Amino acid sequence: MKKKRRAAASGAAKRKSAAARKVAPRRDRAAAAQAAPAQVPSAALNQAKATIRRLRAELAAAQAEIAELQASAETDFLLDILNRRGFERELSRSIAYIKRYHASGALVMLDVDRLKPINDTYGHAAGDTVLKAIVKTVTSQVRASDVVGRLGGDEFAVLLWNLTETDAKAKAAALELSIDRLTFDFRGRSVSAGASAGVAILGPHSDTSRALEEADSAMYVRKAQRRHEVVGQ
Repeated sequence: MKKKRRAAASGAAKRKSAAARKVAPRRDRAAAAQAAPAQVPSAALNQAKATIRRLRAELAAAQAEIAELQASAETDFLLDILNRRGFERELSRSIAYIKRYHASGALVMLDVDRLKPINDTYGHAAGDTVLKAIVKTVTSQVRASDVVGRLGGDEFAVLLWNLTETDAKAKAAALELSIDRLTFDFRGRSVSAGASAGVAILGPHSDTSRALEEADSAMYVRKAQRRHEVVGQ
């Protein structure tokens, strides 16, 4: 009886072991299936890559268009220099740089003389010719790092870097002289314009509004001086 029992127990153990061996591979396969990443068909992968490339190209084009629109919004279409919006933005950035790095600079405000009589007598095309010549003259006398902008119809501003007050006033006087020397021939008559310049020095305590106001006030003082100079001659 003991031998029979031992034989029966041995047979049951063998059957259980065999069943376990049959179940184990199934479990291993299920675990492997869960652990292995899903295989993406090559066609779908290529399509996804193409979509990413297309989206990147569209994003780059949109960014370029935004930059172009921003540039056009800050550029004077007639003279191809910064308009008031663009110049004030550049002035604000420059003042922030001056404050942070203890740099120096100057703001020159230029008001064109006798532009309205030229427009009234010879037409706005003549006035545009005068303005273009003035911008060409001013930009030829400043450095690439300096900034020239048109604030209004006959008002211009120049941002000059790393100049003392004496040098800035000398530059403003030189710009006045160069513009005064410009002459134009309209309908057989020789015409000149001229300009009055005011200077504001930029430093650690400057801000955009105050700098523009100081340069504007100095410009009007200079314009009054030039009128008296003409009367006294």
